[in-house]
Amino acid sequence: MTLPSPRTAFRTVATAEAVTWFLLIVGMVLKYVTRTTELGVRVFGMLHGIVFISYVLVTIAVAVDRRWPIGRLALGLFSAIPPFMTVWFERHAERSDDIEGPWRLRAGGEQPTTLPERVLAWLVRNPALALVALVVAVAALTAIALVVGPPVPPGR
Repeated sequence: MTLPSPRTAFRTVATAEAVTWFLLIVGMVLKYVTRTTELGVRVFGMLHGIVFISYVLVTIAVAVDRRWPIGRLALGLFSAIPPFMTVWFERHAERSDDIEGPWRLRAGGEQPTTLPERVLAWLVRNPALALVALVVAVAALTAIALVVGPPVPPGR
């Protein structure tokens, strides 16, 4: 098993994040405009939250691998907040050659020098365990988000 390239991984989560934003907006229209059901917000909200967390984790991984400056990482993370901006950022990163090529820290690639690079190198070199780690991290962060609650108090 091998991991998808940084470009493929980033493009996949950026697109999925935009699609789930669209679905959540549809759910909000059904709930708040047509007042027919809130099921769309519940289902698509949860789905969007899971994909949002995945996008954040993949963005951080790509940023570490590509040695993005902190400003580029911040812009990548911020792009998950406005609807559909992750697609714009992914295209911007692709045009800037910020996501091309194989993982820099793959086996036989560069040696990691920082703690984040050592963690990422281990994940890239152990793809099956990386997938398990991603699923566990997304599940744990989703559980924390559910305990903390929605960003807007109920009833507003």
